[in-house]
Amino acid sequence: MMRRRTTLLTGCTALTLALGATACGGEPVSAGGGDKALDGQTVTVAGVWSGSEQQNFQKVLDAFTAKTGAKTQFMSTGDNVSTVVGSKIEGGNAPDVVMVPQVGVLKQFAEKGWLKPLSAPTEKSVDAGYAPVWKKYGSVDGTLYGLYFKAAHKSTVWYSPDALDQAGVKPPKTYDDLLKAGHTLSDSGLAAFAVAGQDGWTLTDWFENIYLSQAGPEKYDALAAHELKWTDPSVVGALTTLGKLFKDKQLIAGGSKGALNTDFPGSVEKVFGPEPKAGMVYEGDFVAGVAHDQFQRTIGKDADFFPFPAVGGGTAPVVSGGDAAVVLKDGKNAAAGMKLLEYLATPEAAAVWAKAGGFLSPNKNVDLASYGDDVTRATAKSLVGAGDSVRFDMSDQAPASFGGTKGTGEWKLLQDFLRDPADAKGTAAKLESAAAKAYKG
Repeated sequence: MMRRRTTLLTGCTALTLALGATACGGEPVSAGGGDKALDGQTVTVAGVWSGSEQQNFQKVLDAFTAKTGAKTQFMSTGDNVSTVVGSKIEGGNAPDVVMVPQVGVLKQFAEKGWLKPLSAPTEKSVDAGYAPVWKKYGSVDGTLYGLYFKAAHKSTVWYSPDALDQAGVKPPKTYDDLLKAGHTLSDSGLAAFAVAGQDGWTLTDWFENIYLSQAGPEKYDALAAHELKWTDPSVVGALTTLGKLFKDKQLIAGGSKGALNTDFPGSVEKVFGPEPKAGMVYEGDFVAGVAHDQFQRTIGKDADFFPFPAVGGGTAPVVSGGDAAVVLKDGKNAAAGMKLLEYLATPEAAAVWAKAGGFLSPNKNVDLASYGDDVTRATAKSLVGAGDSVRFDMSDQAPASFGGTKGTGEWKLLQDFLRDPADAKGTAAKLESAAAKAYKG
């Protein structure tokens, strides 16, 4: 089972902040030139989205229809995009466009020869609007195949302002100060953190933020490509840092046992639900959607965030995830699909979903006024402002058997480490053994 990392796991509430936004500026889309040049054509699109996310993306597709005349059909794949799309291709029923949620899957599709290189207008838009790192993540062997339309900011620590105020705690700037603030919060009678240990992907996110800040972007890139072994001292160091949190029963609501029995939505409930058990929960910008939709929290007032703090003298990390649009060679209407991507590359298209809520764009030309509240604007500004220092979720870059499968690989080994964080070196050795096997496969 592959997982959703750009927003929520399938079945969780999608991020809908009820943003009332103004349309942003941008050049008119070239797709069809606005003259209904694609009248009578249908573009099929596959992606992981369902529920509110699918509805909001449909608003983008409807705007494309209004501009070009092309009809659209969206198919929700569930989490295992690779398997579903592969079976569609084999059955002669390939979609035209796929929204791919993992760098590793995009690379897999390209290496199988399934993808069409993106058009010159799309590449021009990417060059003009995106930090080069996003083009890199959308490219394989120097060819641009993927357009990152939707992004997630995964370096945000969400907290209850009321809980922190009562404890006299201010948002910390360093990891050590984060742990100190956690103890102060705990002394006031509320655990510091709700940790979603039942969902292994949240633990990979904890590790990745610590590793990026403590070890630096060059080693992060090398480890993501498995050019650096997981037994490297930098990995042991990051696990040791993470272990300081995991082994401290004062800091984690319910201790390690409680964390291992808490899924992602449950971790948000422990902070923002009717009976709070903790003051803070680390995860991406999508925490806001659950806090708002399920627990009626007003974002910016009784649910807020601070950036994941700097670790060990490094700079504060910015880890991201994202959904990349790709065009399949075997799609029955790949040419019209390419026109859809030309539209998705514009600020105009991003503004449609930004207005609907639950969306961040890595396109720096999207007007921040498109986002309907200060917290979302701040998150978007942080993501775009990080420029080339943004790093894509490491486990999403790995083979799924290592970085994206429940009950095995990195997910399971970090759950084991949460259960008993005493042996960072031994955990690193197990991670290397699992990684070596997966990358060879």
